[in-house]
Amino acid sequence: MDYNKTTGHIVDAAIAVHRELGPGLLESAYQACLLYELHAREVNARGQVVMPVHYGTITIDVGYRIDILADDAVVVELKAVQEVTQLHRAQLLSYLKLGRFPVGLLINFHVERLVDGLQRLINKYRADDADESMR
Repeated sequence: MDYNKTTGHIVDAAIAVHRELGPGLLESAYQACLLYELHAREVNARGQVVMPVHYGTITIDVGYRIDILADDAVVVELKAVQEVTQLHRAQLLSYLKLGRFPVGLLINFHVERLVDGLQRLINKYRADDADESMR
């Protein structure tokens, strides 16, 4: 799978949403509009995907939800905050590890220019897999 292509579609769609709506809304509004844009671009994307925790031999549903999962591989974590913190990045990295997903995007819509609110994170536990497809 070409993760660069998928993340490119996501970034393009997020920029379109940000241009239309600007900063200042709730994450849920950005999520709904971003899903609309992704579907319009024929990207397989789902919102509020359940993320259980696997511990030993048990699976625990503790209420974690991925904002958007694209192409069953790219986790998109949306924020509408003044400042993205290490905790936000840790949350995305946890989803990548728990789901064994190769790459994720952290998108903060509470910025003047969306490029200032974009971060791409790679699951280092799957770095070999992700690196192959990103070449």
